[in-house]
Amino acid sequence: MQSLGEIEIVRLDRERQKRAVDAVTRAFVDDPMWSCVLPDRAARGTLLRPMWNALASFSRVYGEAWTTSNADGAALWIRPGKTKTTLWMMVRTGFALPRSMIGLPKEARGRFFPMMRFIDGLHKELMPGPHWYLWVLGVDPALQGHGIGRRLLGPVLDGADRDGVPCYLETQTTGNVAFYARSGFEVIREEREPVCGLPIWFLLRPAKTSAGSPPSLEL
Repeated sequence: MQSLGEIEIVRLDRERQKRAVDAVTRAFVDDPMWSCVLPDRAARGTLLRPMWNALASFSRVYGEAWTTSNADGAALWIRPGKTKTTLWMMVRTGFALPRSMIGLPKEARGRFFPMMRFIDGLHKELMPGPHWYLWVLGVDPALQGHGIGRRLLGPVLDGADRDGVPCYLETQTTGNVAFYARSGFEVIREEREPVCGLPIWFLLRPAKTSAGSPPSLEL
């Protein structure tokens, strides 16, 4: 096991993408939202992997994607000004993201798309201005609790502070709310999505001002 000081954070590249996506897939296999969308656990491990892969490729083009030198997980961000997906963005990334969604079983799509419309609608309402959007943060479950997630967030949080730009995300677990709070995020809205009735927390890390930036604490 690497110590926190030995963990090297690097940009996600093609060489590491497969291993990082595998780690993210394992990280989300028991996620409440995806358990609702795809109740079959074995199916989640197989059918969701193309989506994580598409999100990783999309983030490499329209945001920033970070992993460790061992590809133990990934932080996938969309940069300010690109958080509204357009047809051209889909064309440029080979329609990988919509294809991965259409690849879900019919029943899963019937749960997934209304859920996403609800989440996207609140995203637009809460964040009308430029912001970094954390699409995915996942670490291999076998390596969680060692500070990797915090380190993966670091490059974009540091850049957002330098540029005075807020960061935004959604999560479905109370443990994640506490995790992100230690990196300066605060809950700005709590709702229940309309499909499975799951709680969703909408979090903001305010832009740095002349008074200083939000605290970034050890996990």
